Amino acid sequence: MSTLPTEEDPRLTPVFDEDRVCTGVTSLRGRVFLSYPSADGPGVQVAEALPDGRRNPYPDAAWNRTDQSPDGAFVHVNGLRAGPDGRLWIVDSGATQIGARQVRGGARLIVVDPHGDRVVRVYHLDEAVHPTSYVDDVRFNGAIAYLSDAGSPGLIVLDLESGRPRRVLSGHPSTMGGPMVADERALRDPDGAEVRLHVDQLEVSPDGRWLYYQPASGGMSRIDTRWVDDPSVPADELARRVERWCDTPSTGGTAIDANGTIYLSDVAHRRVLTIAPDGSVRTLITDARLVWVDAMWLDADARLWMPAAQLHLTAGLNGGHSAVDYPVHIYRMSVEAGPSPLDHA
Repeated sequence: MSTLPTEEDPRLTPVFDEDRVCTGVTSLRGRVFLSYPSADGPGVQVAEALPDGRRNPYPDAAWNRTDQSPDGAFVHVNGLRAGPDGRLWIVDSGATQIGARQVRGGARLIVVDPHGDRVVRVYHLDEAVHPTSYVDDVRFNGAIAYLSDAGSPGLIVLDLESGRPRRVLSGHPSTMGGPMVADERALRDPDGAEVRLHVDQLEVSPDGRWLYYQPASGGMSRIDTRWVDDPSVPADELARRVERWCDTPSTGGTAIDANGTIYLSDVAHRRVLTIAPDGSVRTLITDARLVWVDAMWLDADARLWMPAAQLHLTAGLNGGHSAVDYPVHIYRMSVEAGPSPLDHA
């Protein structure tokens, strides 16, 4: 018997209705940008949500070509966010989907200046990815960016000044995913196999000390950033510094606030949890509409944005059959604190 919620919480405000699966939302100086993983068909991957309701390909139509060539275009955008520098940072997974081979030159962190709406820098990640990598998300800590690899378990540490990426904790148990569960059922790929997504979500504590991370199937770990930031630390020593932090459920996305509280979506039970800096867990909201909340966004007005992406109902995670109920909704609600200063202004 299902225990999924049937009620709706009045604190949840609908913001956008999308005719495609949308997994990412970010706000920047009054503008809102959305990302579409093409899980339900090819199309624009990054768009600006205009006040009149239109979706404008961003930064332009050329970057959103559907030929999946890395030559001035996205291969497969999986994440985007405003950075602490006030620019838009876009994660290109470099592979057309989980399980696909990397497109040479495709794995990148792409920086867009919103003033001129143009790409101003591209960080190439080729030397830190494997053939089966799927670069997933990014977080910042001063001159360092951390990225997760959900396809080939491991983390990428990127020096933003030199542009040099390093791979760490590759194949470590803390980065390896188990079976995914959503809406109280195990997910299956088109061949009927269990879906396993490796290290996916990651957050940095507001003081910059801790890097928290977990596979999408849950089980959050943390490590002191001084160990991962130092390229001279041997791999076996780095592995010993990992701490198991919290037993978390299958998760679509996370966010962290200025107090160090982590917001985490529980895709098995349509709810969002909070993890306090002392490790204590509580339920923030449970709502029937929170159908696979993916990458969350905490804006400067202390509002938590939640795209109810329905990813588990796309063909790739639903045994080859799409059951997405359109439109795909994006919600938000007020919370107690704004974003971490390391995250964005």
